[in-house]
Amino acid sequence: MTAQSKITKTYDIEFKGVTKRFGDVLAVDNVSLSVERGSFFSFLGPSGCGKTSSLRLIAGFDQPTEGDVYIAGQSVVGTPSHKRPVNMVFQQYALFPHMNVCDNIAYGLRQRSPRPSKQEILKRVDETLEMVRLSGYGNRRVWELSGGQQQRVALARALINRPTCLLLDEPLAALDRKLRSEMQMELQTLQRDVGITFILVTHDQEEALSMSDRICIMREGQIVQLGSPRDLYDDPKNRYVADFVGKTNFFDGQVCDINGAGVTVQLDSGLSLLGAAPKNVPQLINGSKASIAVRPEMITIAAADQVNSNAGVSLPGKVINRIFLGERSEYLIETQGHGEVLVLSPKNITGSTQSFVPGDQVSISWQPESALVLADT
Repeated sequence: MTAQSKITKTYDIEFKGVTKRFGDVLAVDNVSLSVERGSFFSFLGPSGCGKTSSLRLIAGFDQPTEGDVYIAGQSVVGTPSHKRPVNMVFQQYALFPHMNVCDNIAYGLRQRSPRPSKQEILKRVDETLEMVRLSGYGNRRVWELSGGQQQRVALARALINRPTCLLLDEPLAALDRKLRSEMQMELQTLQRDVGITFILVTHDQEEALSMSDRICIMREGQIVQLGSPRDLYDDPKNRYVADFVGKTNFFDGQVCDINGAGVTVQLDSGLSLLGAAPKNVPQLINGSKASIAVRPEMITIAAADQVNSNAGVSLPGKVINRIFLGERSEYLIETQGHGEVLVLSPKNITGSTQSFVPGDQVSISWQPESALVLADT
């Protein structure tokens, strides 16, 4: 192969013009996408956006009304779920309470025909328990385990069959915040170790951002944007994506000037603000509705008498709420004519943060290049 030769990508999952209808309800609307082998891929969106329906089409619980679904290069339309090389971890884990951990994990192997030998099953169970860091737990009952341990048992039961893809249907939803954060890191590590394609469905944007190689944001059965977590956060294609991924401040108005990559928006208040146009998005036009989007961490807060003369945009305001979050403080600022603005102020190098309390008069500022001009749709 020459240096100029293109590297051929291998896909474990492909949708080609997939549509799924349930009566008059259009759950998935002409979706085409590819999931690279060995990647961590997430469907992200609110309830009813089509993400779970997409997962069920991969699992074989539903069949597409139109289009084709491929797993490892083979069409699986019409193939029942138990004959597909995928396994699923459900939100409630669906463990068998009358079985111990070992029997839960071995269940799938024992349903195979021909069934592996008893020695092979025990060997595979031990290997899988070690993989999910539960060695020595084989004889325990499910109800003796913590929520995180039960989730690992569910993962082990799905992985022992060595599927092409592991499907995760909001598997962390039942865990508390701290344990959920720990399990996010464990899932990432596990996915890298086993090298199997993981496909996650979630409505939790933090969960998707922290674990995924690529994220597919859906709305009303269609793909709104597909890309890496950084792409979606730093360069959302419209207001819907920016609003759904992370926290964002929006200043609404109309496009009044376009100069290369710089776009000026006249706000409803009459103030004109400059921002950058998103990449790879159809050109904005003069007179169209748009929003200036500024992430809270890009905004600086200072006392009212300490206005930053080098700031591109500076607005006076009053602190109406403050939340201390340890490594940073979150301020809600009321501005005159521009609504409420969220500001994240991190600790500085000395370990302290600027300290303001509700009622304080402040000045908030940001640079124009830190703002994006986004269309409504």
